[in-house]
Amino acid sequence: MRSFIRLILSLYLLLFSFLLVAQELETKNEDTIAFILKLQQKAYQSILTQQLNEVIPNLLEAKDLAKKINSAPHKAIVSTTMAYFFYSINSFELADAEVTKAIGYVKDQTSSPELAKAYSLYGLILIKTKDFENASKYLDRADKILESLNVESEAAKVKFNKGLLAFEKKETKKALNYFAATLPVFESFELHFFEANANNYIAKSLIDLQTNDPEEKKRNIGDAKFAIDKAIIICKTYNYLKLETHSYKVLSEIAMLQNKPVEAYKALKEFVEKNDYLEEIHATILSKNLDFESNSATLNDIIATQQIDLEEQQKSITMNRFTTGLSVTLILILSLLTLSLFKNNNLRARANKLLQEKNDELVLAKEFAEKASLAKAQFLSTITHELRTPMYAVTGLTHLLLEDNPREDQKEHLNSLKFSGEYLLSLINNILDLNKLEANKVEIEKKAFNLKKRIEDVLIALRKSSNDKNNKLNLNYDESIPFKLIGDPIVISQILINLIGNSVKFTENGEVTIQVKKLSQTDKTVLLHFEIKDSGVGISIKKQKAIFENFTQGSVQINRKFGGTGLGLAIVKNLLTLMGSKINLESEIGKGSKFWFDLKFSIAAEDIENKNPNAIIYDVDYVALENLHILIVEDNKINQMITKKILEKNKMKCSAADNGEDAVALVKENDYDLILMDIHMPGISGIEATQQIRAFKKQIPIIALTAVTIDENLDDFYKAGFNEIIPKPFKTEEFFEKIYRTLQTSKV
Repeated sequence: MRSFIRLILSLYLLLFSFLLVAQELETKNEDTIAFILKLQQKAYQSILTQQLNEVIPNLLEAKDLAKKINSAPHKAIVSTTMAYFFYSINSFELADAEVTKAIGYVKDQTSSPELAKAYSLYGLILIKTKDFENASKYLDRADKILESLNVESEAAKVKFNKGLLAFEKKETKKALNYFAATLPVFESFELHFFEANANNYIAKSLIDLQTNDPEEKKRNIGDAKFAIDKAIIICKTYNYLKLETHSYKVLSEIAMLQNKPVEAYKALKEFVEKNDYLEEIHATILSKNLDFESNSATLNDIIATQQIDLEEQQKSITMNRFTTGLSVTLILILSLLTLSLFKNNNLRARANKLLQEKNDELVLAKEFAEKASLAKAQFLSTITHELRTPMYAVTGLTHLLLEDNPREDQKEHLNSLKFSGEYLLSLINNILDLNKLEANKVEIEKKAFNLKKRIEDVLIALRKSSNDKNNKLNLNYDESIPFKLIGDPIVISQILINLIGNSVKFTENGEVTIQVKKLSQTDKTVLLHFEIKDSGVGISIKKQKAIFENFTQGSVQINRKFGGTGLGLAIVKNLLTLMGSKINLESEIGKGSKFWFDLKFSIAAEDIENKNPNAIIYDVDYVALENLHILIVEDNKINQMITKKILEKNKMKCSAADNGEDAVALVKENDYDLILMDIHMPGISGIEATQQIRAFKKQIPIIALTAVTIDENLDDFYKAGFNEIIPKPFKTEEFFEKIYRTLQTSKV
C-alpha cells in the first residue's frame, strides 16, 4: 500500500513539473512575441518618419526571434515590414522578394490578417512596376480576407490602395471616390499617416480632373489647396518627412494653376531641398545595410525616379501660358540644375572620401596580414627542429627494438609504434606546411607500395582506439586490385588514418567499415573507390561543408565530448585536391556518416612486384659498407647513440663529436670514410664546421643529418660543401641508401 502511495505521489510530482515547464515555455514565448511586435512597430514608425537608421537592426533582431520561436505569422509580419522599408526607398525588386517570403509563411492560413496585409503591400509594389492586372488581383484577395474578418481600418487601407491603382491607370474620378471614402475611416481611427496621404492624393486627383467648366475647375483647385494644406500640417505634426516632401511638389503645381509663380517657386524649392536630404539618407542607409551592388542599383533607381519627377515638374511649369510663369520656370530650371550639380558633386566627393578611407583600411589590413604571415612562418621554422628531434628518438629506438629479435606479440606492437611514428611525423609536417598544402606546393611522391598492407597497418594502429569504444572495424578489399601500385604511401596512410580515426572517434558500440573496390583498369593505371562508413553520431547538413575547413568541428558540444583539433578533415580535403580528387560526404544526425573518394594509381612494373608485402628492395651493397669509419657529429646524446647503434648493427665503425669544433679537430687528426653532420649545435654550426673541413679536406663525403626543414635550405647546404642531406627522423633503409649512393658518387 505504501509503495502504491509513493508511486501516485511520484507521478503527481512528475506531472506537476511538466505543467510548470510548459507554463514557463508558454510565458517565455508570449514575452518573445510581445518583444517582436514592439521591434516591428518601432521599425514601422521609423519608416513613416524616415528615421531609417533604426529600421534594419530592429527588423533583423525581430526576424531572429521569430525564427527561434518558429512562428509563421510573426515571420510574415517582420518580412512584410522589411518589404515596406524597401518599398519606401523605391527598391521594388528587394521589396518584391521580401513580400513573397511573407506570403509564403502564411499562405496556408487563408483567413490570416498577416496574409491580407502582405497581399495589399504586394499590390502596391505591382502598381509601382506597372503590372496593374496582377496588382488588382492581389488587392481583391486582401479585400476579401479583411471583409470576412471585419477589420474596418485595414480594409480602408486596401481600398486606399485600390484608389492608387485607379489613379495610376488615369481613372481619376474612380480614384477620387476611393480616397474620399477612406478619409473618414482614417480620421476616426487616428491613422494620421494614411489621413495625410489620402488628403495628398485627393489634391492630386482634383487638379488632374478634366472639366470645361471654369467655375468647377476653380472650385476643384481650391479644394485641392485645402486638402494639400491639411496634409502638410499633419506631416509636420507627426514628422512624416517623405510624405511632406511630395506634398510640397503638389502644392507647387496648385500654385502654378492659381497663377502664383512666386509661391510655386517657394514650394518647389522646399520640395527639392527636402528631396535631396532624403536622397542622402537613403544613400547612407543603403551603404550601411545592403551589399555594394544592391546599394548602387537601388541608389541609381532613387536618383532616376527623382530625376523623372523633376523633369515632369519642369514640363508642367514650361507649359504655363503666362509669360511671367514661363520666365519663372526658366529661372527655376537653371536654379535646379545648379543645385542638382552642387548636390551631385557633394555626393561624389563624399563617396570618393569614403572609398579612400576604405582603401586605406585595406592597405593596413594587408600589411597586418603580411606581418602575421611572416610571424607564423618564423614560428613554424623555430619549432620544426624541436618537433622532429624527439621524433628521431622515437623512430630510431623503434627500429633498433625491431632488429633486436622481439617476440611475435611485441613485434606487432612495435610495428604499430613504427607506423604511428611515421604517421605522426607526416602529420607534424603537414601542420607545419599547412600553407603549402593550400597553395599546392607540397609534392606527391611516386613509389611502389602495397595498398592492402598500408590499410591493414592503419587498422592495426587504430585497433586500440576502436576497442576502447567497443567498435568493430571491417575491411572489404577488392582482391582484383593489383598487388603493387605507384603512389605516395605516407599520404594515402594519412588520408585513411584521418578518415577512419574520425569515424572511430565519433562512433561508440558500432561499426566502421572500410571498402576499397576497383572501378576500372587499363594496362598502366587503375581507378579505385575508397569508402569509409560508420554508425556514429552523424553530422548535421548545416555543418557538412564547414567541417572541411581548418580548425572546424561539428559543434562546441562535440568538441568538448570527443576532442580533436579540427584539422584532420581539412588536411584530407587538401591532400585529395593535390592528388586530383575530392572528398564526398553523406551523413544524417543519429545514423552515422559515409565519406568516399576516387583515386587513380599507376600499376607497378612486374619486376618490382614482390609477394612478400613486408619486403622493400633497395639497391644497397651492405657488404661494401662494412668496416667503414664514420664520424657522427651530434650534440644530442640520445640521437648520437641511436645513429651509432644503427650504423654498428651493419658492422660499421663509428666515432662521435659533440660539437663543430671537436669535429674539425678530429678530422684533422684522423681519416674517416664519411661524416654525418648535424646543423644546430653549440658553438659553430654544422654548416660552418663543414666549410672549415672543406678548407683542408675537399674529397671526404659529408652528409647533413639534421632535423631542419630541408626544402627551405638545400641551396645553403650544397653551397657549404655538403654532398647529401638526410632529414631526421628517417627510414633506416633510405638512410643506408643515401650513404651508399654518396660513397659511390664520391669515388666517381
